[in-house]
Amino acid sequence: MSSIPLDYEAVRLIWWALLGILLIGFAIMGGRDLGIGTLLPFVARTDEERRILLNLAGPTWEGNQVWLIVGGAAIFAAFPPLYAVSFSGFYVAMIAILLALILRPVGFKYRSKLADPRWRATWDWALFIGGFVPSLVFGVAVGNLFLGAPFRLDDTLRTTYEGNFFLLLTPFALLAGLVSLAMLVTQGATVIAARTEGEMAERARNYGRWAALATIVLFALGGVFALYVLNGYRVTSVQDVFGPSNPLNKTVVFEAGAWRANYGLFPWMFAIPLLSIVGSFIAWWGLGARARLAPILGSSVAIFGIITTAGLTLFPFLLPSSVDPNVSLTLWDSSSSHLTLFTMLVATAFFLPIILVYTAWVFRVMRGPVTAESVDKNPNAY
Repeated sequence: MSSIPLDYEAVRLIWWALLGILLIGFAIMGGRDLGIGTLLPFVARTDEERRILLNLAGPTWEGNQVWLIVGGAAIFAAFPPLYAVSFSGFYVAMIAILLALILRPVGFKYRSKLADPRWRATWDWALFIGGFVPSLVFGVAVGNLFLGAPFRLDDTLRTTYEGNFFLLLTPFALLAGLVSLAMLVTQGATVIAARTEGEMAERARNYGRWAALATIVLFALGGVFALYVLNGYRVTSVQDVFGPSNPLNKTVVFEAGAWRANYGLFPWMFAIPLLSIVGSFIAWWGLGARARLAPILGSSVAIFGIITTAGLTLFPFLLPSSVDPNVSLTLWDSSSSHLTLFTMLVATAFFLPIILVYTAWVFRVMRGPVTAESVDKNPNAY
């Protein structure tokens, strides 16, 4: 391993950060489409307005899913135990997200095929489900990271999951789901307000301002609850950050105030949740001032802050176990080998800039307002 220029600790940390970047990228880019879908039946009151929203999200939503797909692939390749436990334990939740996401391409393609109002209304609500359900369930999943998942590992590292879908729906997890929903609705509203005109843009501003305020209140409430009410997890043994991955080689305690530990060690971390609140406030202010760019930037900053806050608070845990804390998965004992992580890092260094350049080019091409006239002139419009 001496031929690898980065040590094992460094590449583990880099992949932890990259996983966060991919999640943030999806929440910002894919979140705009999820937010638009959630707002579709409420912001758009006529068939013409709903077609405008479909053509606002339709041309770019598939590209935005790249962030989600690459994020799932990164978990599979960089943190196999996390992939095995989460994708099997949260199976029903994953299926719910998948089925909801499937409604989006079908809805985009078939919604305007018939002029029947009932047909179109049905697909409008299907597109709403395709935005609402993933927005909520993604947050519920993050909330359960703080609570821990009911899994065990035997001596051969085989997983036994002792929970079910309904056990995921605890009050704190649902609160986290509402934070996610409000955050992504704000993101969608800022895009609608920036790229549409007239009454629809005004309605988007109103919904977006309420969603931004809800994000601030719910996020602050969730933070206080996580840091001062919930019990958390803390590693009590020394972990070898350079050693091979084995979740069984440590001891973990479940105790009050454990999620505050990182803030005591690194006081600068308090700036990240503050950034979330400031970003949401900028989105709220910008929507009220009818600015175009400021609300989108503010909402994106809030998304960055909220997801980063969750990651830093949990560090080094990836997925704690609520029934056997000692087998909890951490960054230092749930990663792939040193060589695998470095090889993947080289590939990522090559392909990620391509994705970023292509995404920037697509959004530059698609820039500008979406109006009824532009939809009518486009023979490929939804």
